Amino acid sequence: MTRPPPRRGWRFAIDRGGTFTDIVARDPDGRLHTHKVLSRDPSHPGDPAIRGIGEVLRRGAHVESVRLGTTVATNALLERKGEPTLLVTTRGLRDVLRIGQQHRPDIFARAIRLPPMLYARAIEARERIDSAGQVLEPLDEPALLEALADARRLGLRAVAIAFLHAVRNPAHERRAAALAVAAGFDEIVMSHAVAPIIGLVARGDSAVADAYLSPVLLRSVAAFRSELAGQHGEPPLLMMQSNGGLVDPQGFRGINGVLSGPAGGVVGLAAIARASGRERLIGFDMGGTSTDVSLYAGSLPRRYSTEIDGVRLQAPMMDIHTIAAGGGSIVRFADDRLQVGPDSAGADPGPACYRRGGPATVTDCNLVMGRICAERFPRVFGPGGDEPLDPAAARSRLAAIAEAMARDGGPKYSVEALADAFLAVAVAKMANAVRELTLRHGEDAGRFTLLPFGGAAGQHACAVAELLGIDDLLLHPLAGVLSAWGIGLAERRCVRRRSIEASLDPEGVLAAEQWLAELEQVARAELLRQDVGRASIAVRRAAHLRLAGSDTTIEVEWQPESALRRAFLEAHARLYGFADDTDRVVIAAVAAEAWEECDGDDEPVEAATAAPAAPLPAAHARAWLDGAWHGVPLHDRSDLQPGAVITGPALVIERGATGWIAPGWVASMATGGVLRLKRTNRVAVSTAPDPDRPDPMHLEVFNGLYMHVAEQMGVVLQQTARSVNIKERLDFSCALFDAAAGLVANAPHMPVHLGSMGASVAAVLEAHGADLRPGDSFLLNSPYHGGTHLPDMTVVTPVFDASGANLHFFTASRAHHADVGGVTPGSMPPGSRDIAEEGVLIPPVRIVRDGRFAEAEVRQLLTDVPWPARDPAQNLADLRAQLAANARGIREIERAAAIHGWPALLGYMAHVQDNGEACMRRAIRRLHDGRFDYELDDGQRIAVSVVIDREAGSAVVDFTGTSRQGANNFNAPRAVTVAAVLYVFRTLIDEPIPLNAGCLRPLDIRVPQGSMLDPVPPGAVVAGNVETSQCIVDALYGALGLQAAAQGTMNNFTFGTARYQYYETIAGGAGAGPGFDGASGVQTHMTNSRLTDPEVLESRFPVLLREFSLRDASGGDGEFRGGDGLVREVEFREAMTAAILSNHRRIAPFGLAGGEPGRCGVNRLARRDGSSETLQATAEIAVDAGDRLRIETPGGGGYGRATVRHG
Repeated sequence: MTRPPPRRGWRFAIDRGGTFTDIVARDPDGRLHTHKVLSRDPSHPGDPAIRGIGEVLRRGAHVESVRLGTTVATNALLERKGEPTLLVTTRGLRDVLRIGQQHRPDIFARAIRLPPMLYARAIEARERIDSAGQVLEPLDEPALLEALADARRLGLRAVAIAFLHAVRNPAHERRAAALAVAAGFDEIVMSHAVAPIIGLVARGDSAVADAYLSPVLLRSVAAFRSELAGQHGEPPLLMMQSNGGLVDPQGFRGINGVLSGPAGGVVGLAAIARASGRERLIGFDMGGTSTDVSLYAGSLPRRYSTEIDGVRLQAPMMDIHTIAAGGGSIVRFADDRLQVGPDSAGADPGPACYRRGGPATVTDCNLVMGRICAERFPRVFGPGGDEPLDPAAARSRLAAIAEAMARDGGPKYSVEALADAFLAVAVAKMANAVRELTLRHGEDAGRFTLLPFGGAAGQHACAVAELLGIDDLLLHPLAGVLSAWGIGLAERRCVRRRSIEASLDPEGVLAAEQWLAELEQVARAELLRQDVGRASIAVRRAAHLRLAGSDTTIEVEWQPESALRRAFLEAHARLYGFADDTDRVVIAAVAAEAWEECDGDDEPVEAATAAPAAPLPAAHARAWLDGAWHGVPLHDRSDLQPGAVITGPALVIERGATGWIAPGWVASMATGGVLRLKRTNRVAVSTAPDPDRPDPMHLEVFNGLYMHVAEQMGVVLQQTARSVNIKERLDFSCALFDAAAGLVANAPHMPVHLGSMGASVAAVLEAHGADLRPGDSFLLNSPYHGGTHLPDMTVVTPVFDASGANLHFFTASRAHHADVGGVTPGSMPPGSRDIAEEGVLIPPVRIVRDGRFAEAEVRQLLTDVPWPARDPAQNLADLRAQLAANARGIREIERAAAIHGWPALLGYMAHVQDNGEACMRRAIRRLHDGRFDYELDDGQRIAVSVVIDREAGSAVVDFTGTSRQGANNFNAPRAVTVAAVLYVFRTLIDEPIPLNAGCLRPLDIRVPQGSMLDPVPPGAVVAGNVETSQCIVDALYGALGLQAAAQGTMNNFTFGTARYQYYETIAGGAGAGPGFDGASGVQTHMTNSRLTDPEVLESRFPVLLREFSLRDASGGDGEFRGGDGLVREVEFREAMTAAILSNHRRIAPFGLAGGEPGRCGVNRLARRDGSSETLQATAEIAVDAGDRLRIETPGGGGYGRATVRHG
């Protein structure tokens, strides 16, 4: 192991963040110096890092080296200020990155806002390679060169090339890159080179991001080097990468720089874990605009795929979870609740106390409560950048909020009490996010030590730890600048990874080892290029394994085959709760990581000397605590010696950060300057709220708590399920109900499930209410008992208090099973007329008693019918996952009851529902009466009238006049109809209110029994759930005059044989409304399911995706245009059965207020013999190899007359 060369000058490590630029410098004598400057300071133009270096250095000092973490790439990505880029992709797929997985980011937003694409233009190349790497169509080089030349003449200089299956065969991408060189492009990125992983969408996004960000990033680095050289010579410069390692500027790329700064914090976290001997640390990095959370459990936490602002990236990065809550998070009062974030004041204007006219924020709350010492904070504020924090401005902004609350009839708060309440909301929000992250890693937060860092973390750490059940905290002496310190500790590092998709068997292991050897050679070569000595290079090899049919991989250290399999199964069981050693395991990818081994600078910062057990405080300060001002000791961190003990409450100050030691905590100073905080007693986190008198703070806290329970259930269900529908398409929902089956919280998973599960819980109560006890669970899928369609299986579990005598809640989960029997695989028969043809019909039945799962009885239930479930083992596995999700919900409720008490938990359950009701009544008062008549392709009609009582804030929604139930499967169960109505009215509210039973109270929903919206047995319903539900939503929007029709269908497409089955829903155009265009190519209304990546689709099934693009001009014209639909054309490579279940092939999606209708969809079959036919909206066909099915989905309707088109 080599040591760094002798220090001859100052060594700088810099983290340029969104609010502050943090600097850690080591002088020639080895002493550390820290410094902070504002990242954006109008009074100090120029690079903040250069300015900070100058402020630290003494005149004539020599700079030996600089290490830099920067937000340039992140900012360019978020602000869309990168290099204009051209995308070159396979013919037919020009819009594949724009379409992505089809889902919309906010399911309740009528005006769907999709992140803008990074590329400025896309062109298609005539070429085709299949999933085996075989060339089906050679690259048309002359045509591509001409298109590239045209793009270059338009001024584009960066190009990203992403061809289908380029990882299997990169020849076409390489030739296209050569043509781009000939055309004069400066920045050329090939997808197989930047992200050699199967998955066209993520790999293509990665290539575009690299081409888009790299020129901007490298120009920034060049400017920094130039300014640095002008003032301090030319010291060696190393850049921090997202993977936790350093690289020289030549090797720095855009895709590796998006988490540059935060990665340093994770490196620092790992160093502290090693130095303290702790195996588990949670990094809690709270800055000005957000909080980054990371887990350390023995190795650097890393992930290889992430999504940032809609851009999917395939690159090794530190596994960091970002929460939209930081010191600059804006606080406000809205909808009778105190809310924190997600909007941030940023660095300019910043919080109110920054003296630039900013809003009230979390930082202002801490300042008002005495948790920040203004006189000890850097003087970098105000117009001149030389003033201290302004407590008066913070008080003024918070006082304005308190006064507005009182004027609106809300409770009266003092400024301090209001600040305290806002902080309680922020802490609860952060604790929920940390708990979710640990759950996703299969860990319990209570087993970890919390390491707060960043400028704001120390003020909240004790409160967050208490909510998480953590009793151990570490306050590092460099907590305020830990990311910069971590950058100083990092080594040069290179990670190389690629897909191989080989079975875990001797042949697959041999192929993996060959690729690993090549990847290791490439990684070593990159470090050798940077003058790292051969003997100093260490290497780690790893495999990314998954079960066959799944997309979820687990990283395992490379080892012999049997040990590799065993390690994978053990990790799978730990993370997901199951591991079947009979399942086929796939080596999805392999990775080699090389790094420079050298002694770091993580030695103790301060020498150990004797110290008194209870040091004298440097001063005393006033802090708001338990509703009153108290004097608390204020300790200067630099005065504390090892052995010092501080009992909370107390403040510990240092340059750039403040630590709050809460009551019930004791801090002791360890060698190295680390303060260790131990929780000495489990005092109540807060005074138990009065369950009979709701207040705005607890409304928000409990609203977040109940939603967190449902979201935690969803995490467990997704992780433990076996089927792709649940695990990857995310076709499930989880919810919490009160003892009377009233919805308390429904996580925003699948819209068609929202509001419909309550009827299923009520059906369980009706059937089994006299015999409920702890340890019970129930199963049903009957559409006549609150179900949606038969594949959607619902599991309901009662929740009792500790005595087991009092029923307080129900947890419930609904998931789309891959198959539950019926006449066709997948249980989605296009032509069903009787419910029995669609699968196994299950009324409410008990499947768990006293904690025992009745597996044999459930298996019999699934198989003892004329058309049984085809894979009952998978059904049973998914039911176990649903049971596990429900059990998680119970544990979370019990944990909350232990903190807040059952009376508060139950009281605020009702208050949160009342708040939902109040929000809904306010929204309804803005509406007008209306009616609408909506015709489906088969001639059935949905008639709806809405009568508004503005004084009461209520509405009567009456479907009288709707067609009787039909002899087809477009009958929608009443639960689906209610869910659609609730969805529409929920979208009227812009604020993130809870969706609960209170939202239904102002609605009187009248549905004629025996109609197509409330069928009676044995009416078929499979299309009612996926098709008619969409039509109900559009009919209601039409009646209310709010929005033109969306595509009005889910375009359910299935194909398969007895050996395999595939199912997908295809997006289309959204309807336009007043003030917004409809979005194109996106899931709308009652679905938000994901879509399988084109390369994964072709790798698993014998099909070719010939086209997947936006259907130009299919949206209706108008003042605001309807969104365009999609074109999806699939070629079959062997004989099979295909089916389409759709709507709006005859009747066009309506326009509104003079807007034009969207274009109808088209289903067209082209036979390999040249013949073709247009299929009906619902069709099942036999296809042969070479046949193609082309599905053109409808566009959304336009809004307003085109003659007055906006902008």
